[in-house]
Amino acid sequence: MVEEGFVDVEGGRVAFRLLPGGDGTPLLLVHGGPGMAWDYLEPLERLSADRPVVLYDQLGCGRSDRPDDPSLWRVDRFVDEVRRVREALGLDRAFLLGHSWGGCLATAYARTDPPGLAGLVLASPLLSTDRWLADAAALRSQLPRDVRAVLDRHEAGGSTDCPEYVAAAVVFYKRHLCRVDPWPDALERTWTNMGLDVYLAMWGPTEFHATGSLRGYDLTPQLPRISVPTLLTCGRHDEARPETVASFRDLIPGAAMVVFEESSHTPHLEEPERYLDVVAAFLRDVDVP
Repeated sequence: MVEEGFVDVEGGRVAFRLLPGGDGTPLLLVHGGPGMAWDYLEPLERLSADRPVVLYDQLGCGRSDRPDDPSLWRVDRFVDEVRRVREALGLDRAFLLGHSWGGCLATAYARTDPPGLAGLVLASPLLSTDRWLADAAALRSQLPRDVRAVLDRHEAGGSTDCPEYVAAAVVFYKRHLCRVDPWPDALERTWTNMGLDVYLAMWGPTEFHATGSLRGYDLTPQLPRISVPTLLTCGRHDEARPETVASFRDLIPGAAMVVFEESSHTPHLEEPERYLDVVAAFLRDVDVP
């Protein structure tokens, strides 16, 4: 039976959903954003055929509390949130799958050497803001000239909340965030449940225009310290470009990497069957070496 509830963390309560499953080591899913809510990760619930799967909404988005306190939007607080969710749900041994910003959290958490961490899946991870923005600039340069002009004009004028700017950003998103047309309902619900204040404070107005506190954030010096089995994934057309993700893989001892050729930033939505097969195989191999 699916269990839902709340966990107390610094600043409020976060909502979780626990799907019971097979006898494998539980899997904790860490969503992107910051502030994007768990909905778009729901296809990964099917991994509960082998093991319990847990989703949770980080503080400030989705079904979790939304405190009006900007001091809470810190990486270290979000890392502590992962710890508290694990402890509250009794996940003594667990895998973490972190997508995008969730990959940043999973990595920052792993470098604290937590007991019982069985392995990591870093899905299209944000591990260096400078690398992310360089990739975004390269991808943005391939957009139609008129779309680039709209983006440039509104960013220069500080009017990134203008509908014209948002519409131009969607052109980028449909190429490099999710190439399924129309977008899956799970992804649409993530946008509806988004914690925009968290996203703006920590990142910025769009995926490719960072103005928040994560500017300059860089976990790459920490990657050689990761000592658990690690799988990195990304799409061929991803915001986290394959060349960048490969450079992260090369820094993590023994890490593996899979590129999904028909996908962008959300292969679990774009090539769901293959993505589930790849992740399930990795988790099973670690569980039974």
